Amino acid sequence: MVSTSLSYNLIVRDMKKALDHVSKQPEVARDAAYYQDNIGKVKTADEFLKNDRLYRYAMKAFGLEDMAYAKAFIGKVLRSNLSDPESFANKLTDTRYREFAAAFSFTGSNVKVVQTATQTDETIGLYTKTIQQQADGIKEETRYYNVMMDKVKKADDILNNDRLRAYMFAVFDIDEHNWSRDTVRKLMSSDPNDPGSYINTVWSARRDDIRTRLGQSQTDLQTVRVTLADLTAELKAPGADRVKVQGMIDQQNVLLKSIASKIASYNNSIAAIGKYYDLAAAYQFSANGTLAPGVMAQTDAEKKKANETYVFKNPRVTPSAALLNKQYFEQKVASARSIDELFASPLDDRIYKFLDTAFGIGALVPATLENILTSDRDPNNLKSYVNMAGAKKQQYRNLMNAFNFNRDGTLNPGVAAQTAAQTKLTTNFYMGAYNDADDAADEAAINQFKRNLPTVKDLDTFMRTANVYNFALKAVGLDPAAENTLTIRNVLTSDLQNPKSYVYRLKDERYLKLAREFNFDAKGKPSEPLVAQSDITITQTAKQYIVEKLKFASNADKGATRTKAEKEAKYYQDTIGKIKTVDQLLGDRKLLNVVMTAKGIDPTRVTDAYLKKIFKSDLKDPKSFANSERDLRFSELAASFNFDARGNLAHAAISGVQGLGQLLETQHNYLQQALESQQGEDNPGVRLALYFERKAGDIRSAYDILADGALSKVFRTAFRLPDEVANMKIEQQAKVVDKYLNLKDLSDPQKLKSFINRFNAMYDMQNDQADSNAALATLSRGGGAGGISSSTLMALSQLGRR
Repeated sequence: MVSTSLSYNLIVRDMKKALDHVSKQPEVARDAAYYQDNIGKVKTADEFLKNDRLYRYAMKAFGLEDMAYAKAFIGKVLRSNLSDPESFANKLTDTRYREFAAAFSFTGSNVKVVQTATQTDETIGLYTKTIQQQADGIKEETRYYNVMMDKVKKADDILNNDRLRAYMFAVFDIDEHNWSRDTVRKLMSSDPNDPGSYINTVWSARRDDIRTRLGQSQTDLQTVRVTLADLTAELKAPGADRVKVQGMIDQQNVLLKSIASKIASYNNSIAAIGKYYDLAAAYQFSANGTLAPGVMAQTDAEKKKANETYVFKNPRVTPSAALLNKQYFEQKVASARSIDELFASPLDDRIYKFLDTAFGIGALVPATLENILTSDRDPNNLKSYVNMAGAKKQQYRNLMNAFNFNRDGTLNPGVAAQTAAQTKLTTNFYMGAYNDADDAADEAAINQFKRNLPTVKDLDTFMRTANVYNFALKAVGLDPAAENTLTIRNVLTSDLQNPKSYVYRLKDERYLKLAREFNFDAKGKPSEPLVAQSDITITQTAKQYIVEKLKFASNADKGATRTKAEKEAKYYQDTIGKIKTVDQLLGDRKLLNVVMTAKGIDPTRVTDAYLKKIFKSDLKDPKSFANSERDLRFSELAASFNFDARGNLAHAAISGVQGLGQLLETQHNYLQQALESQQGEDNPGVRLALYFERKAGDIRSAYDILADGALSKVFRTAFRLPDEVANMKIEQQAKVVDKYLNLKDLSDPQKLKSFINRFNAMYDMQNDQADSNAALATLSRGGGAGGISSSTLMALSQLGRR
């Protein structure tokens, strides 16, 4: 008989070749083809258990052949929620059952949902990020506008610059998609004070004509209203022809709506022409669109006015808006000699809002503000306006003390409305509170979004649920009021895996972001989310990572090691749901290290370049780099992620209860089991060696070896220990294992190879053919490639009682 060492080394020298040889054997190939062709059709655990051919294939793949008869027991394993530490499979000490359950998704891991928890968090994060980006954008675009305007020489310099033109159009409400270059250039080059300028010779006459038609329509509207009043009275009169009168009323109502529509249109046109006049007054260009020598395109005052209009277009009080309000207040308070001068006009409410925000009063009105600032300052006067303020007494007093006005609203000679210290205090209060209202509104919007999202069952309810719809669109930078609902429907029902689908044709990243945050199919029904990994894979990976990191931690280091491992596993769980492409995954080595470690791969031995080749491989091509590698764990690793050939997220390649990664793992395990079984027929020692090598990564303590008859046999043989050692107390046996074998060495490929070669040599020395048959029996009892563990027997005994 060929020596164990030679047979073993011939196999492991090219394990991939050996497995490929087994895979081509007719019976193995038929079983593999049947499994691959039919596992995708299985939807439930019961269907799987009833298909004996699929069932036995999978059971053999995970070394559970001898448990194939116990279908009720295996059914409980398959239905276990592996996320629950108290579930049936998790409570079994034999890890093969957890591995078997993890290879399938019978517990609803591929649930069809409108939005996953990760997507909800992302949407909220996008909402906050978009708000910040908009604020930053306002500040940057204003800075750019002011810098570039000093370099402008002619009107076309603005019109040819996308950013300057967009800024100007926003200020003057010009539609970017519907404008005449010639008209806008002429308006910019007009002087409103020149009767012969373009704005006055063309648009003044048009405005006058529209005003005339507006006046006539308003007269017509009044006439119709009078007629309606008369007809309504006639309708109530005794003996009236109600049908006829009602018909006349209906006609007048139609006419009323038509006239009202005209009036609205005329008012809009007049307002638009008013903007044209503002545009003409905002620039200093000559009639030919150029600047006279030494003249800037805008004066400082014109530029400031444009800035304020642009900044205040945003309904939020952005930092830019807050600074403008601060400057406005400082200028007003510095020049005011009375309350009337400070407020200037009841129509100018910036001062009121500024002070209301600064002192936290809430809905401050002019009369209240004046009463506060002219209140008797004597704290002992219980009837003073401030002292009678009740709950707001302190805010009123703070506001009163921030100014120096007399009871009549005037100032004493030489006394300013505020000292420098008072102004600084007031503006500091404002800058610290200017966005409190917006922040509170954002928090309310987020809470409403989370509260209402569960009520969204399909696209129709999404479109109708305002708190969800508006929030989602704002989160990606879209204006809900301006968007066409049909566009949004088409975006959300687009196939993200089809580069020709509707959302990609829009060529707008905002729509693509929206589509990625929700999971609707072509009919608007919830679908399986596009995620890098399934929930069950994420849960098992995180759990296995912690187990691997704690494998050889000492008792003294175990607490710190666990804390660090849990933090790293949490990072993986929090981050993996945000991965959208292979490139993003490859760019996060911290995340990949967790995944590799959980798979039993030493990350320090794997380069970024190698990983790139693995993840860029076409897993459907048997000749691809990943599928050609000797270490099958890498193809399984890549297959555990859901990416298409372009490296973008895709739905799992295999439908049903197994993803591609789970399928590959099952197939690879089956081939490994078949290889070991076949080798055992010729030399059980080779089977023992191959089995030990495969299980070495799962060994964490001496008890893992002692609990497995085959592993124990390999250990005793390698160190020429008598079989009687197995009769010692378990604690004593553990001490023997620790004495002879440093378990950490099993994680080192070279040291593991040396140990197995030692076993091979000892096996050949100690065993003749008769002993080989005994070794083969060892593999079929008490663990190893088969056998029923004590925890399994206990669980089986309890099935009938539950």
